[in-house]
Amino acid sequence: MRDRTVKILDLLSTNKKIRVTLLAEMLDVSHVTLRKDLDNLEKRGIINRTHGYVSLDGADDIGKRMAFNYSIKRRIAKAAAQIVEEGETVMLESGSCCALFAEELAIAQKNATIITNSAFIANYVCKQQNIKIILLGGYFQPESQVLVGPFTTKCGESFYADKFFLGADGFVPEHGFTGRDHLRAETAAELAKRAKKVYILTEAAKFHRRGAYNLIDLNRITGVFTDEKIPKEAEAALQKNNVSVQKVPTVEEKIKWQRFPGQPPFLYKERVE
Repeated sequence: MRDRTVKILDLLSTNKKIRVTLLAEMLDVSHVTLRKDLDNLEKRGIINRTHGYVSLDGADDIGKRMAFNYSIKRRIAKAAAQIVEEGETVMLESGSCCALFAEELAIAQKNATIITNSAFIANYVCKQQNIKIILLGGYFQPESQVLVGPFTTKCGESFYADKFFLGADGFVPEHGFTGRDHLRAETAAELAKRAKKVYILTEAAKFHRRGAYNLIDLNRITGVFTDEKIPKEAEAALQKNNVSVQKVPTVEEKIKWQRFPGQPPFLYKERVE
């Protein structure tokens, strides 16, 4: 099923919408099997279905972002989950890589406890077994489905985590990682004080952007999980500050299309009679 998920999201990343019947034919699965896959993705807020079509339009904002570079984000999440020890307590900030990380952590069955200010992540993995979730309170931001502000940081003071994982919106080599929202950035910086080690989970594309607010200084970061396309300047800045960099392959998974063998995800235009 996870392999089909990659295929479905790769298609939707390059097409606004696609007919469900064609999607089933391309994946060479029954409509019943595909319906189960789509039900799962829709419940998780990643896709939307209307009148025989499936699309990313109308999906949750985080769900939409998760669909782009999905296979790379999944590999980043899986690599990060491997450093969590049995029974550890981890803190998680919001973001698509962090949501996939939480899922990988549950799949690994390490009986970890997740402390998060992300309502999206809490809902995303709430039905998974072998995982405990503590959701921090605070001011709720609907777009990102995250709780922020002084009350959130006050709640965080009651806990101590072995590791803190968070995403980023941008990077400045001289200073560190950046964010687009000042409340989220401030909250993340305060929560980071409650963890022994801090890790950034982000695809390499984010290193080409700059957010308006400082997220976390380089001297506070233990490691970064990203992909092989990280700019050399950014990698050098991280290593200069003794930040470990773990890179996952950027090459897309080889997808075997039953109806269209050898073809990668592609744009198609449905002819209207």
